[in-house]
Amino acid sequence: MRDLGAKNGHQHVVIIGAGPAGLTAAYELLKHDIATTVLEKDPKYVGGLARTVEHKGYRFDIGGHRFFSKNQEVEDLWTEILGSEMLTRKRLSRIYYRGRYFAYPIKAANALWNLGPIEAVRCMASYAYARVRPIRNPRSLEDWVRNQFGWRLFSIFFKTYTEKVWGISTKELSADWAAQRIKSLDLWLVLKSALMPRRRPTNRSDVVTTLIDRFRYPRFGPGQMWERVAEIRRKKGRPVLHGRTVDRIEHDGGRVRSVVTRTASGEIEEHQGSDFISSMPIRELVSRLDPAPPESVRRAAESLSYRDFISVAVMIDRADVFPDNWIYIHDPTVKVGRIQNFKNWSPDMVPDQSKTCLGLEYFCFEGDGLWTATDDALVERARNELAQLGICKPEEVFDGVVVRQAKAYPVYDDVYQAKVDVIRDYIREHLTNLHLAGRNGMHKYNNQDHSMMTALLVARNIATAGSVDPWKVNADAVYHEEVRVGEKDLSARQVPERLAGSAL
Repeated sequence: MRDLGAKNGHQHVVIIGAGPAGLTAAYELLKHDIATTVLEKDPKYVGGLARTVEHKGYRFDIGGHRFFSKNQEVEDLWTEILGSEMLTRKRLSRIYYRGRYFAYPIKAANALWNLGPIEAVRCMASYAYARVRPIRNPRSLEDWVRNQFGWRLFSIFFKTYTEKVWGISTKELSADWAAQRIKSLDLWLVLKSALMPRRRPTNRSDVVTTLIDRFRYPRFGPGQMWERVAEIRRKKGRPVLHGRTVDRIEHDGGRVRSVVTRTASGEIEEHQGSDFISSMPIRELVSRLDPAPPESVRRAAESLSYRDFISVAVMIDRADVFPDNWIYIHDPTVKVGRIQNFKNWSPDMVPDQSKTCLGLEYFCFEGDGLWTATDDALVERARNELAQLGICKPEEVFDGVVVRQAKAYPVYDDVYQAKVDVIRDYIREHLTNLHLAGRNGMHKYNNQDHSMMTALLVARNIATAGSVDPWKVNADAVYHEEVRVGEKDLSARQVPERLAGSAL
């Protein structure tokens, strides 16, 4: 076993994961002249969920990653890393429903035109009825959204897509998510945004993120950001160590002593350090602790669940397919949930401008029928569903590649917060030099700017012996000094919770 890392008591930080959180922490610690080792399971790519995959010159995201943050420090950091390689892009996204495209964010004239006069009247009548006779004490997401928009608008713009993403009926999802996540999209705000002249907010914090019409994006995809950070490290003699699977995390005396990894060839390496930052899924982290933590902590970690994700990138022999950056598919007759048009994020994502690369996104659970389907079967499904949606002809698809992303979305069930608290308390009390950051590292469904901000705070705590709590970074990547007693955890982007007692 090779022995790597800190020696003779020198400060040395071992970072698990080369995604936005791990590499942001490494970048910040580099500014403080603190040595770091970054361990990455992927044999080739950095960026984690924000990586950019390349196939025969075509580049595509694992999902789409807008670069927009209410936190100016994060925006400045993106500029610092990539400079002029950061493009400013105009946003265009729509909803596909019953063979028609609806603007998203919703525009009143467009929606009424596409719905047709009869359906538009029905929707407004349904909305009026819901406002006059709301469901008392709504428990489910379905009840809450029906109260806010009416049943018909709920069915068109919320039901199908939400169920595709989370794999749970809207009758079984808690109203808490809707109350937190959709509150900024009440019908009056949508109509006002669509009908009144736009005034650009003078303060970034006043922006409703869902309604922004411009965002930044790296010329060669989000992975370019993290490839650049990795290159900076390589030039400093500290390359990211790829293909390292965490075998165990050894600790004693209240501190982590080393991370033991296994390479693809089976070689065992030990990485010692003075501090450790983990962005790997909490469930996996706890299972690797040696010695094992108490049973209550193990049970808490094992109970955490995730929603998984498949991206099918297909290459199409046509210069222009549709003008959007992405389209939400609200058609229940197809499995695809969202379609990205990477050429419209940046022309440089496609090597041949006479071609187009689309990314079809399928939400699933690891081990289910979609997850276990062969790559050929998934590409064929993508080809057929594009034809069914009228987007392109089957024969126009000349190539395709599949990427499976396990643990893409931490699931917030009705007991997740209590389970995460058990793990946090154990780590805080018994592993004082182990720090958690990022989406999976903290089991928080957040955007990359939020992940980056938590990592910046962790890195600065290590560098300056600070005590700022990264768990108090909210969904807009803003740090709050205090949280009121009894307040629900709003530090991450809200997601649906299963109602207590609902069937699995």
